[in-house]
Amino acid sequence: MRILLGVSGGIAAYKVPSVLRSLREDGHAVRVIPTRAALDFVGTATWEALSGQPVTTSVFDGAESVDHVRLGREAELVVVAPATADLLARAAAGIADDLLTATLLTVTCPVLLAPAMHTEMWQHPATRANVATLRERGVHVLDPAVGRLTGADSGPGRMPEPEDIVAAAHRLLAGTPEDLAGRRVVISAGGTREPLDPVRFLGNRSSGRQGVALARNAAERGAEVELVAANVEAAVLSGLPGSVAVTPVETTADLQAAMQAAADDADVLIMAAAVADFRPAGARADKTKKNPDGSVEPLELVQNPDILAGLVAERRPGQVVAGFAAETGDADGSVLDHGRAKARRKGADLLAVNAVGTALGFGDVPNAVHLLDAAGEDLGEGAGSKDDVARVVWDAVVRLLTH
Repeated sequence: MRILLGVSGGIAAYKVPSVLRSLREDGHAVRVIPTRAALDFVGTATWEALSGQPVTTSVFDGAESVDHVRLGREAELVVVAPATADLLARAAAGIADDLLTATLLTVTCPVLLAPAMHTEMWQHPATRANVATLRERGVHVLDPAVGRLTGADSGPGRMPEPEDIVAAAHRLLAGTPEDLAGRRVVISAGGTREPLDPVRFLGNRSSGRQGVALARNAAERGAEVELVAANVEAAVLSGLPGSVAVTPVETTADLQAAMQAAADDADVLIMAAAVADFRPAGARADKTKKNPDGSVEPLELVQNPDILAGLVAERRPGQVVAGFAAETGDADGSVLDHGRAKARRKGADLLAVNAVGTALGFGDVPNAVHLLDAAGEDLGEGAGSKDDVARVVWDAVVRLLTH
């Protein structure tokens, strides 16, 4: 593919050679178009050496072939990183005072902008209006990451990491839909833990990988995403784009409170977390000890609230509520038999039923789901990696949102 890589004058420009190298290694032909200010951070020789193509900032260079028009017509994707507040303003206003902005006016291919600026600049009404204008025109503007900025301050405005920019570029080249743009979605992931004492807890095998895959795919499709993560390891969460907000929780009560708080302004709620059905009647303040004869006191359990059923009961008009049902077959019925009964009992718009076991469903292994409606009727199925299943689930949710 022929890609134009624009670079504007922000300190995050020092990270962009990594974007260029990754795109080249993936087999793409990349032409770099920096602004004059960008060359104060990374010089012409670096861009030319890494791209294997000439670099210029002026529309007067290559005037004989009208480069800004030719490049725009030939490009199959344009990526601008970093996209400063100034670059966003000039692009929104249609100003064409250098080769990069002139080329942006000629392209008809997808355009991806990766903003980077101080928090105050990102949150300024002028910048917000410019971003809204660009998005209305079909430009793909990533949300900046949250983190350390140029000085001692931190906040939203940090350029997305190079790997996130490259991943977004690949999605555009592959034609990934943005059918969740403008939607707010809240997803639970992981497994709740119910303390027995300061040392022990009742838990389950859920790693949170399926919920993380759902969050990642929703963000890729343009949604504003909050992930309520129940005991999900940092290594699993590291696969999320920086735009996903993560709310950590531990117990079922914590998860219920977080989901209820987030539900008010959500378009979609997905309960992918494995929730403990029971908790100890009372957690001990000290470690549970064996009796002198080696026995232990019986453990009294009480039932936890049904979070999914509660969200269904309290949903507002137009809100889609979905859940996951991890099942095993037994003498009373198959996985699907139990799933259909649960779908009718819960009343969710969508229930993804999957078989689980010590090497099935939970963890870094493939997954397979049957999608059921509130009456237990089939809506489809999906299998493969956690990301494959996430795409199938979101395809089904999008159909519910648009009908």
